[in-house]
Amino acid sequence: MLIRVNPDNPQPRLISQITDTLKQGGVIAYPTDTNYGIGCDIMNKKAIEKVYLLKQRSKNQPFSFICSDLKHISDYAKVSNVAYRNMKRLLPGPYTFILPGSKMVPKMMLTKRKTAGIRVPDNAIALAIARELGNPVLSTSATDPDGNVFEDPSLLHDWFGNRIDMVIDGGPVTGRASSVVSLIDDVPEIIRHGAGDVSLFE
Repeated sequence: MLIRVNPDNPQPRLISQITDTLKQGGVIAYPTDTNYGIGCDIMNKKAIEKVYLLKQRSKNQPFSFICSDLKHISDYAKVSNVAYRNMKRLLPGPYTFILPGSKMVPKMMLTKRKTAGIRVPDNAIALAIARELGNPVLSTSATDPDGNVFEDPSLLHDWFGNRIDMVIDGGPVTGRASSVVSLIDDVPEIIRHGAGDVSLFE
């Protein structure tokens, strides 16, 4: 199912329809401020397993997830004052922050070191979904097996077909991956240079 959602003012009726799909264990493709992402409710183990299958990814490589705002992050990660100040300056934006996960995060969403990758993208649709769902939304780039990114939601819809329950068309995306910054122990480390200015951490 392909649903067009207004990228600037997401229609509440459509956001409710999307979150209903997530609550029922559905897998969706949705726009972010970088790529189209594939996601599900991080509290639904079966849905997460579907995404692992879809991405043909080892369970030793947990996915990151989207929170609706900084306050939401503090429920799912241990956020120090230093980390909070840094994130407040940059979020929402094209960044994935690696933080120690809280007890609220399902084990299969944490690395062996009990860390999690967390995003608050500058995209009204993605944030509205996370806000309405009340839980974070799993986030992994929508790519083909060769790692090519789908920037066009209709091509993404054609490629994944019925393997995804819903594709949200929120218009074009930049197609650049997020920058990944670890804030573990208040020692910023740039893991991946992507979209977004990371000079603050260099």
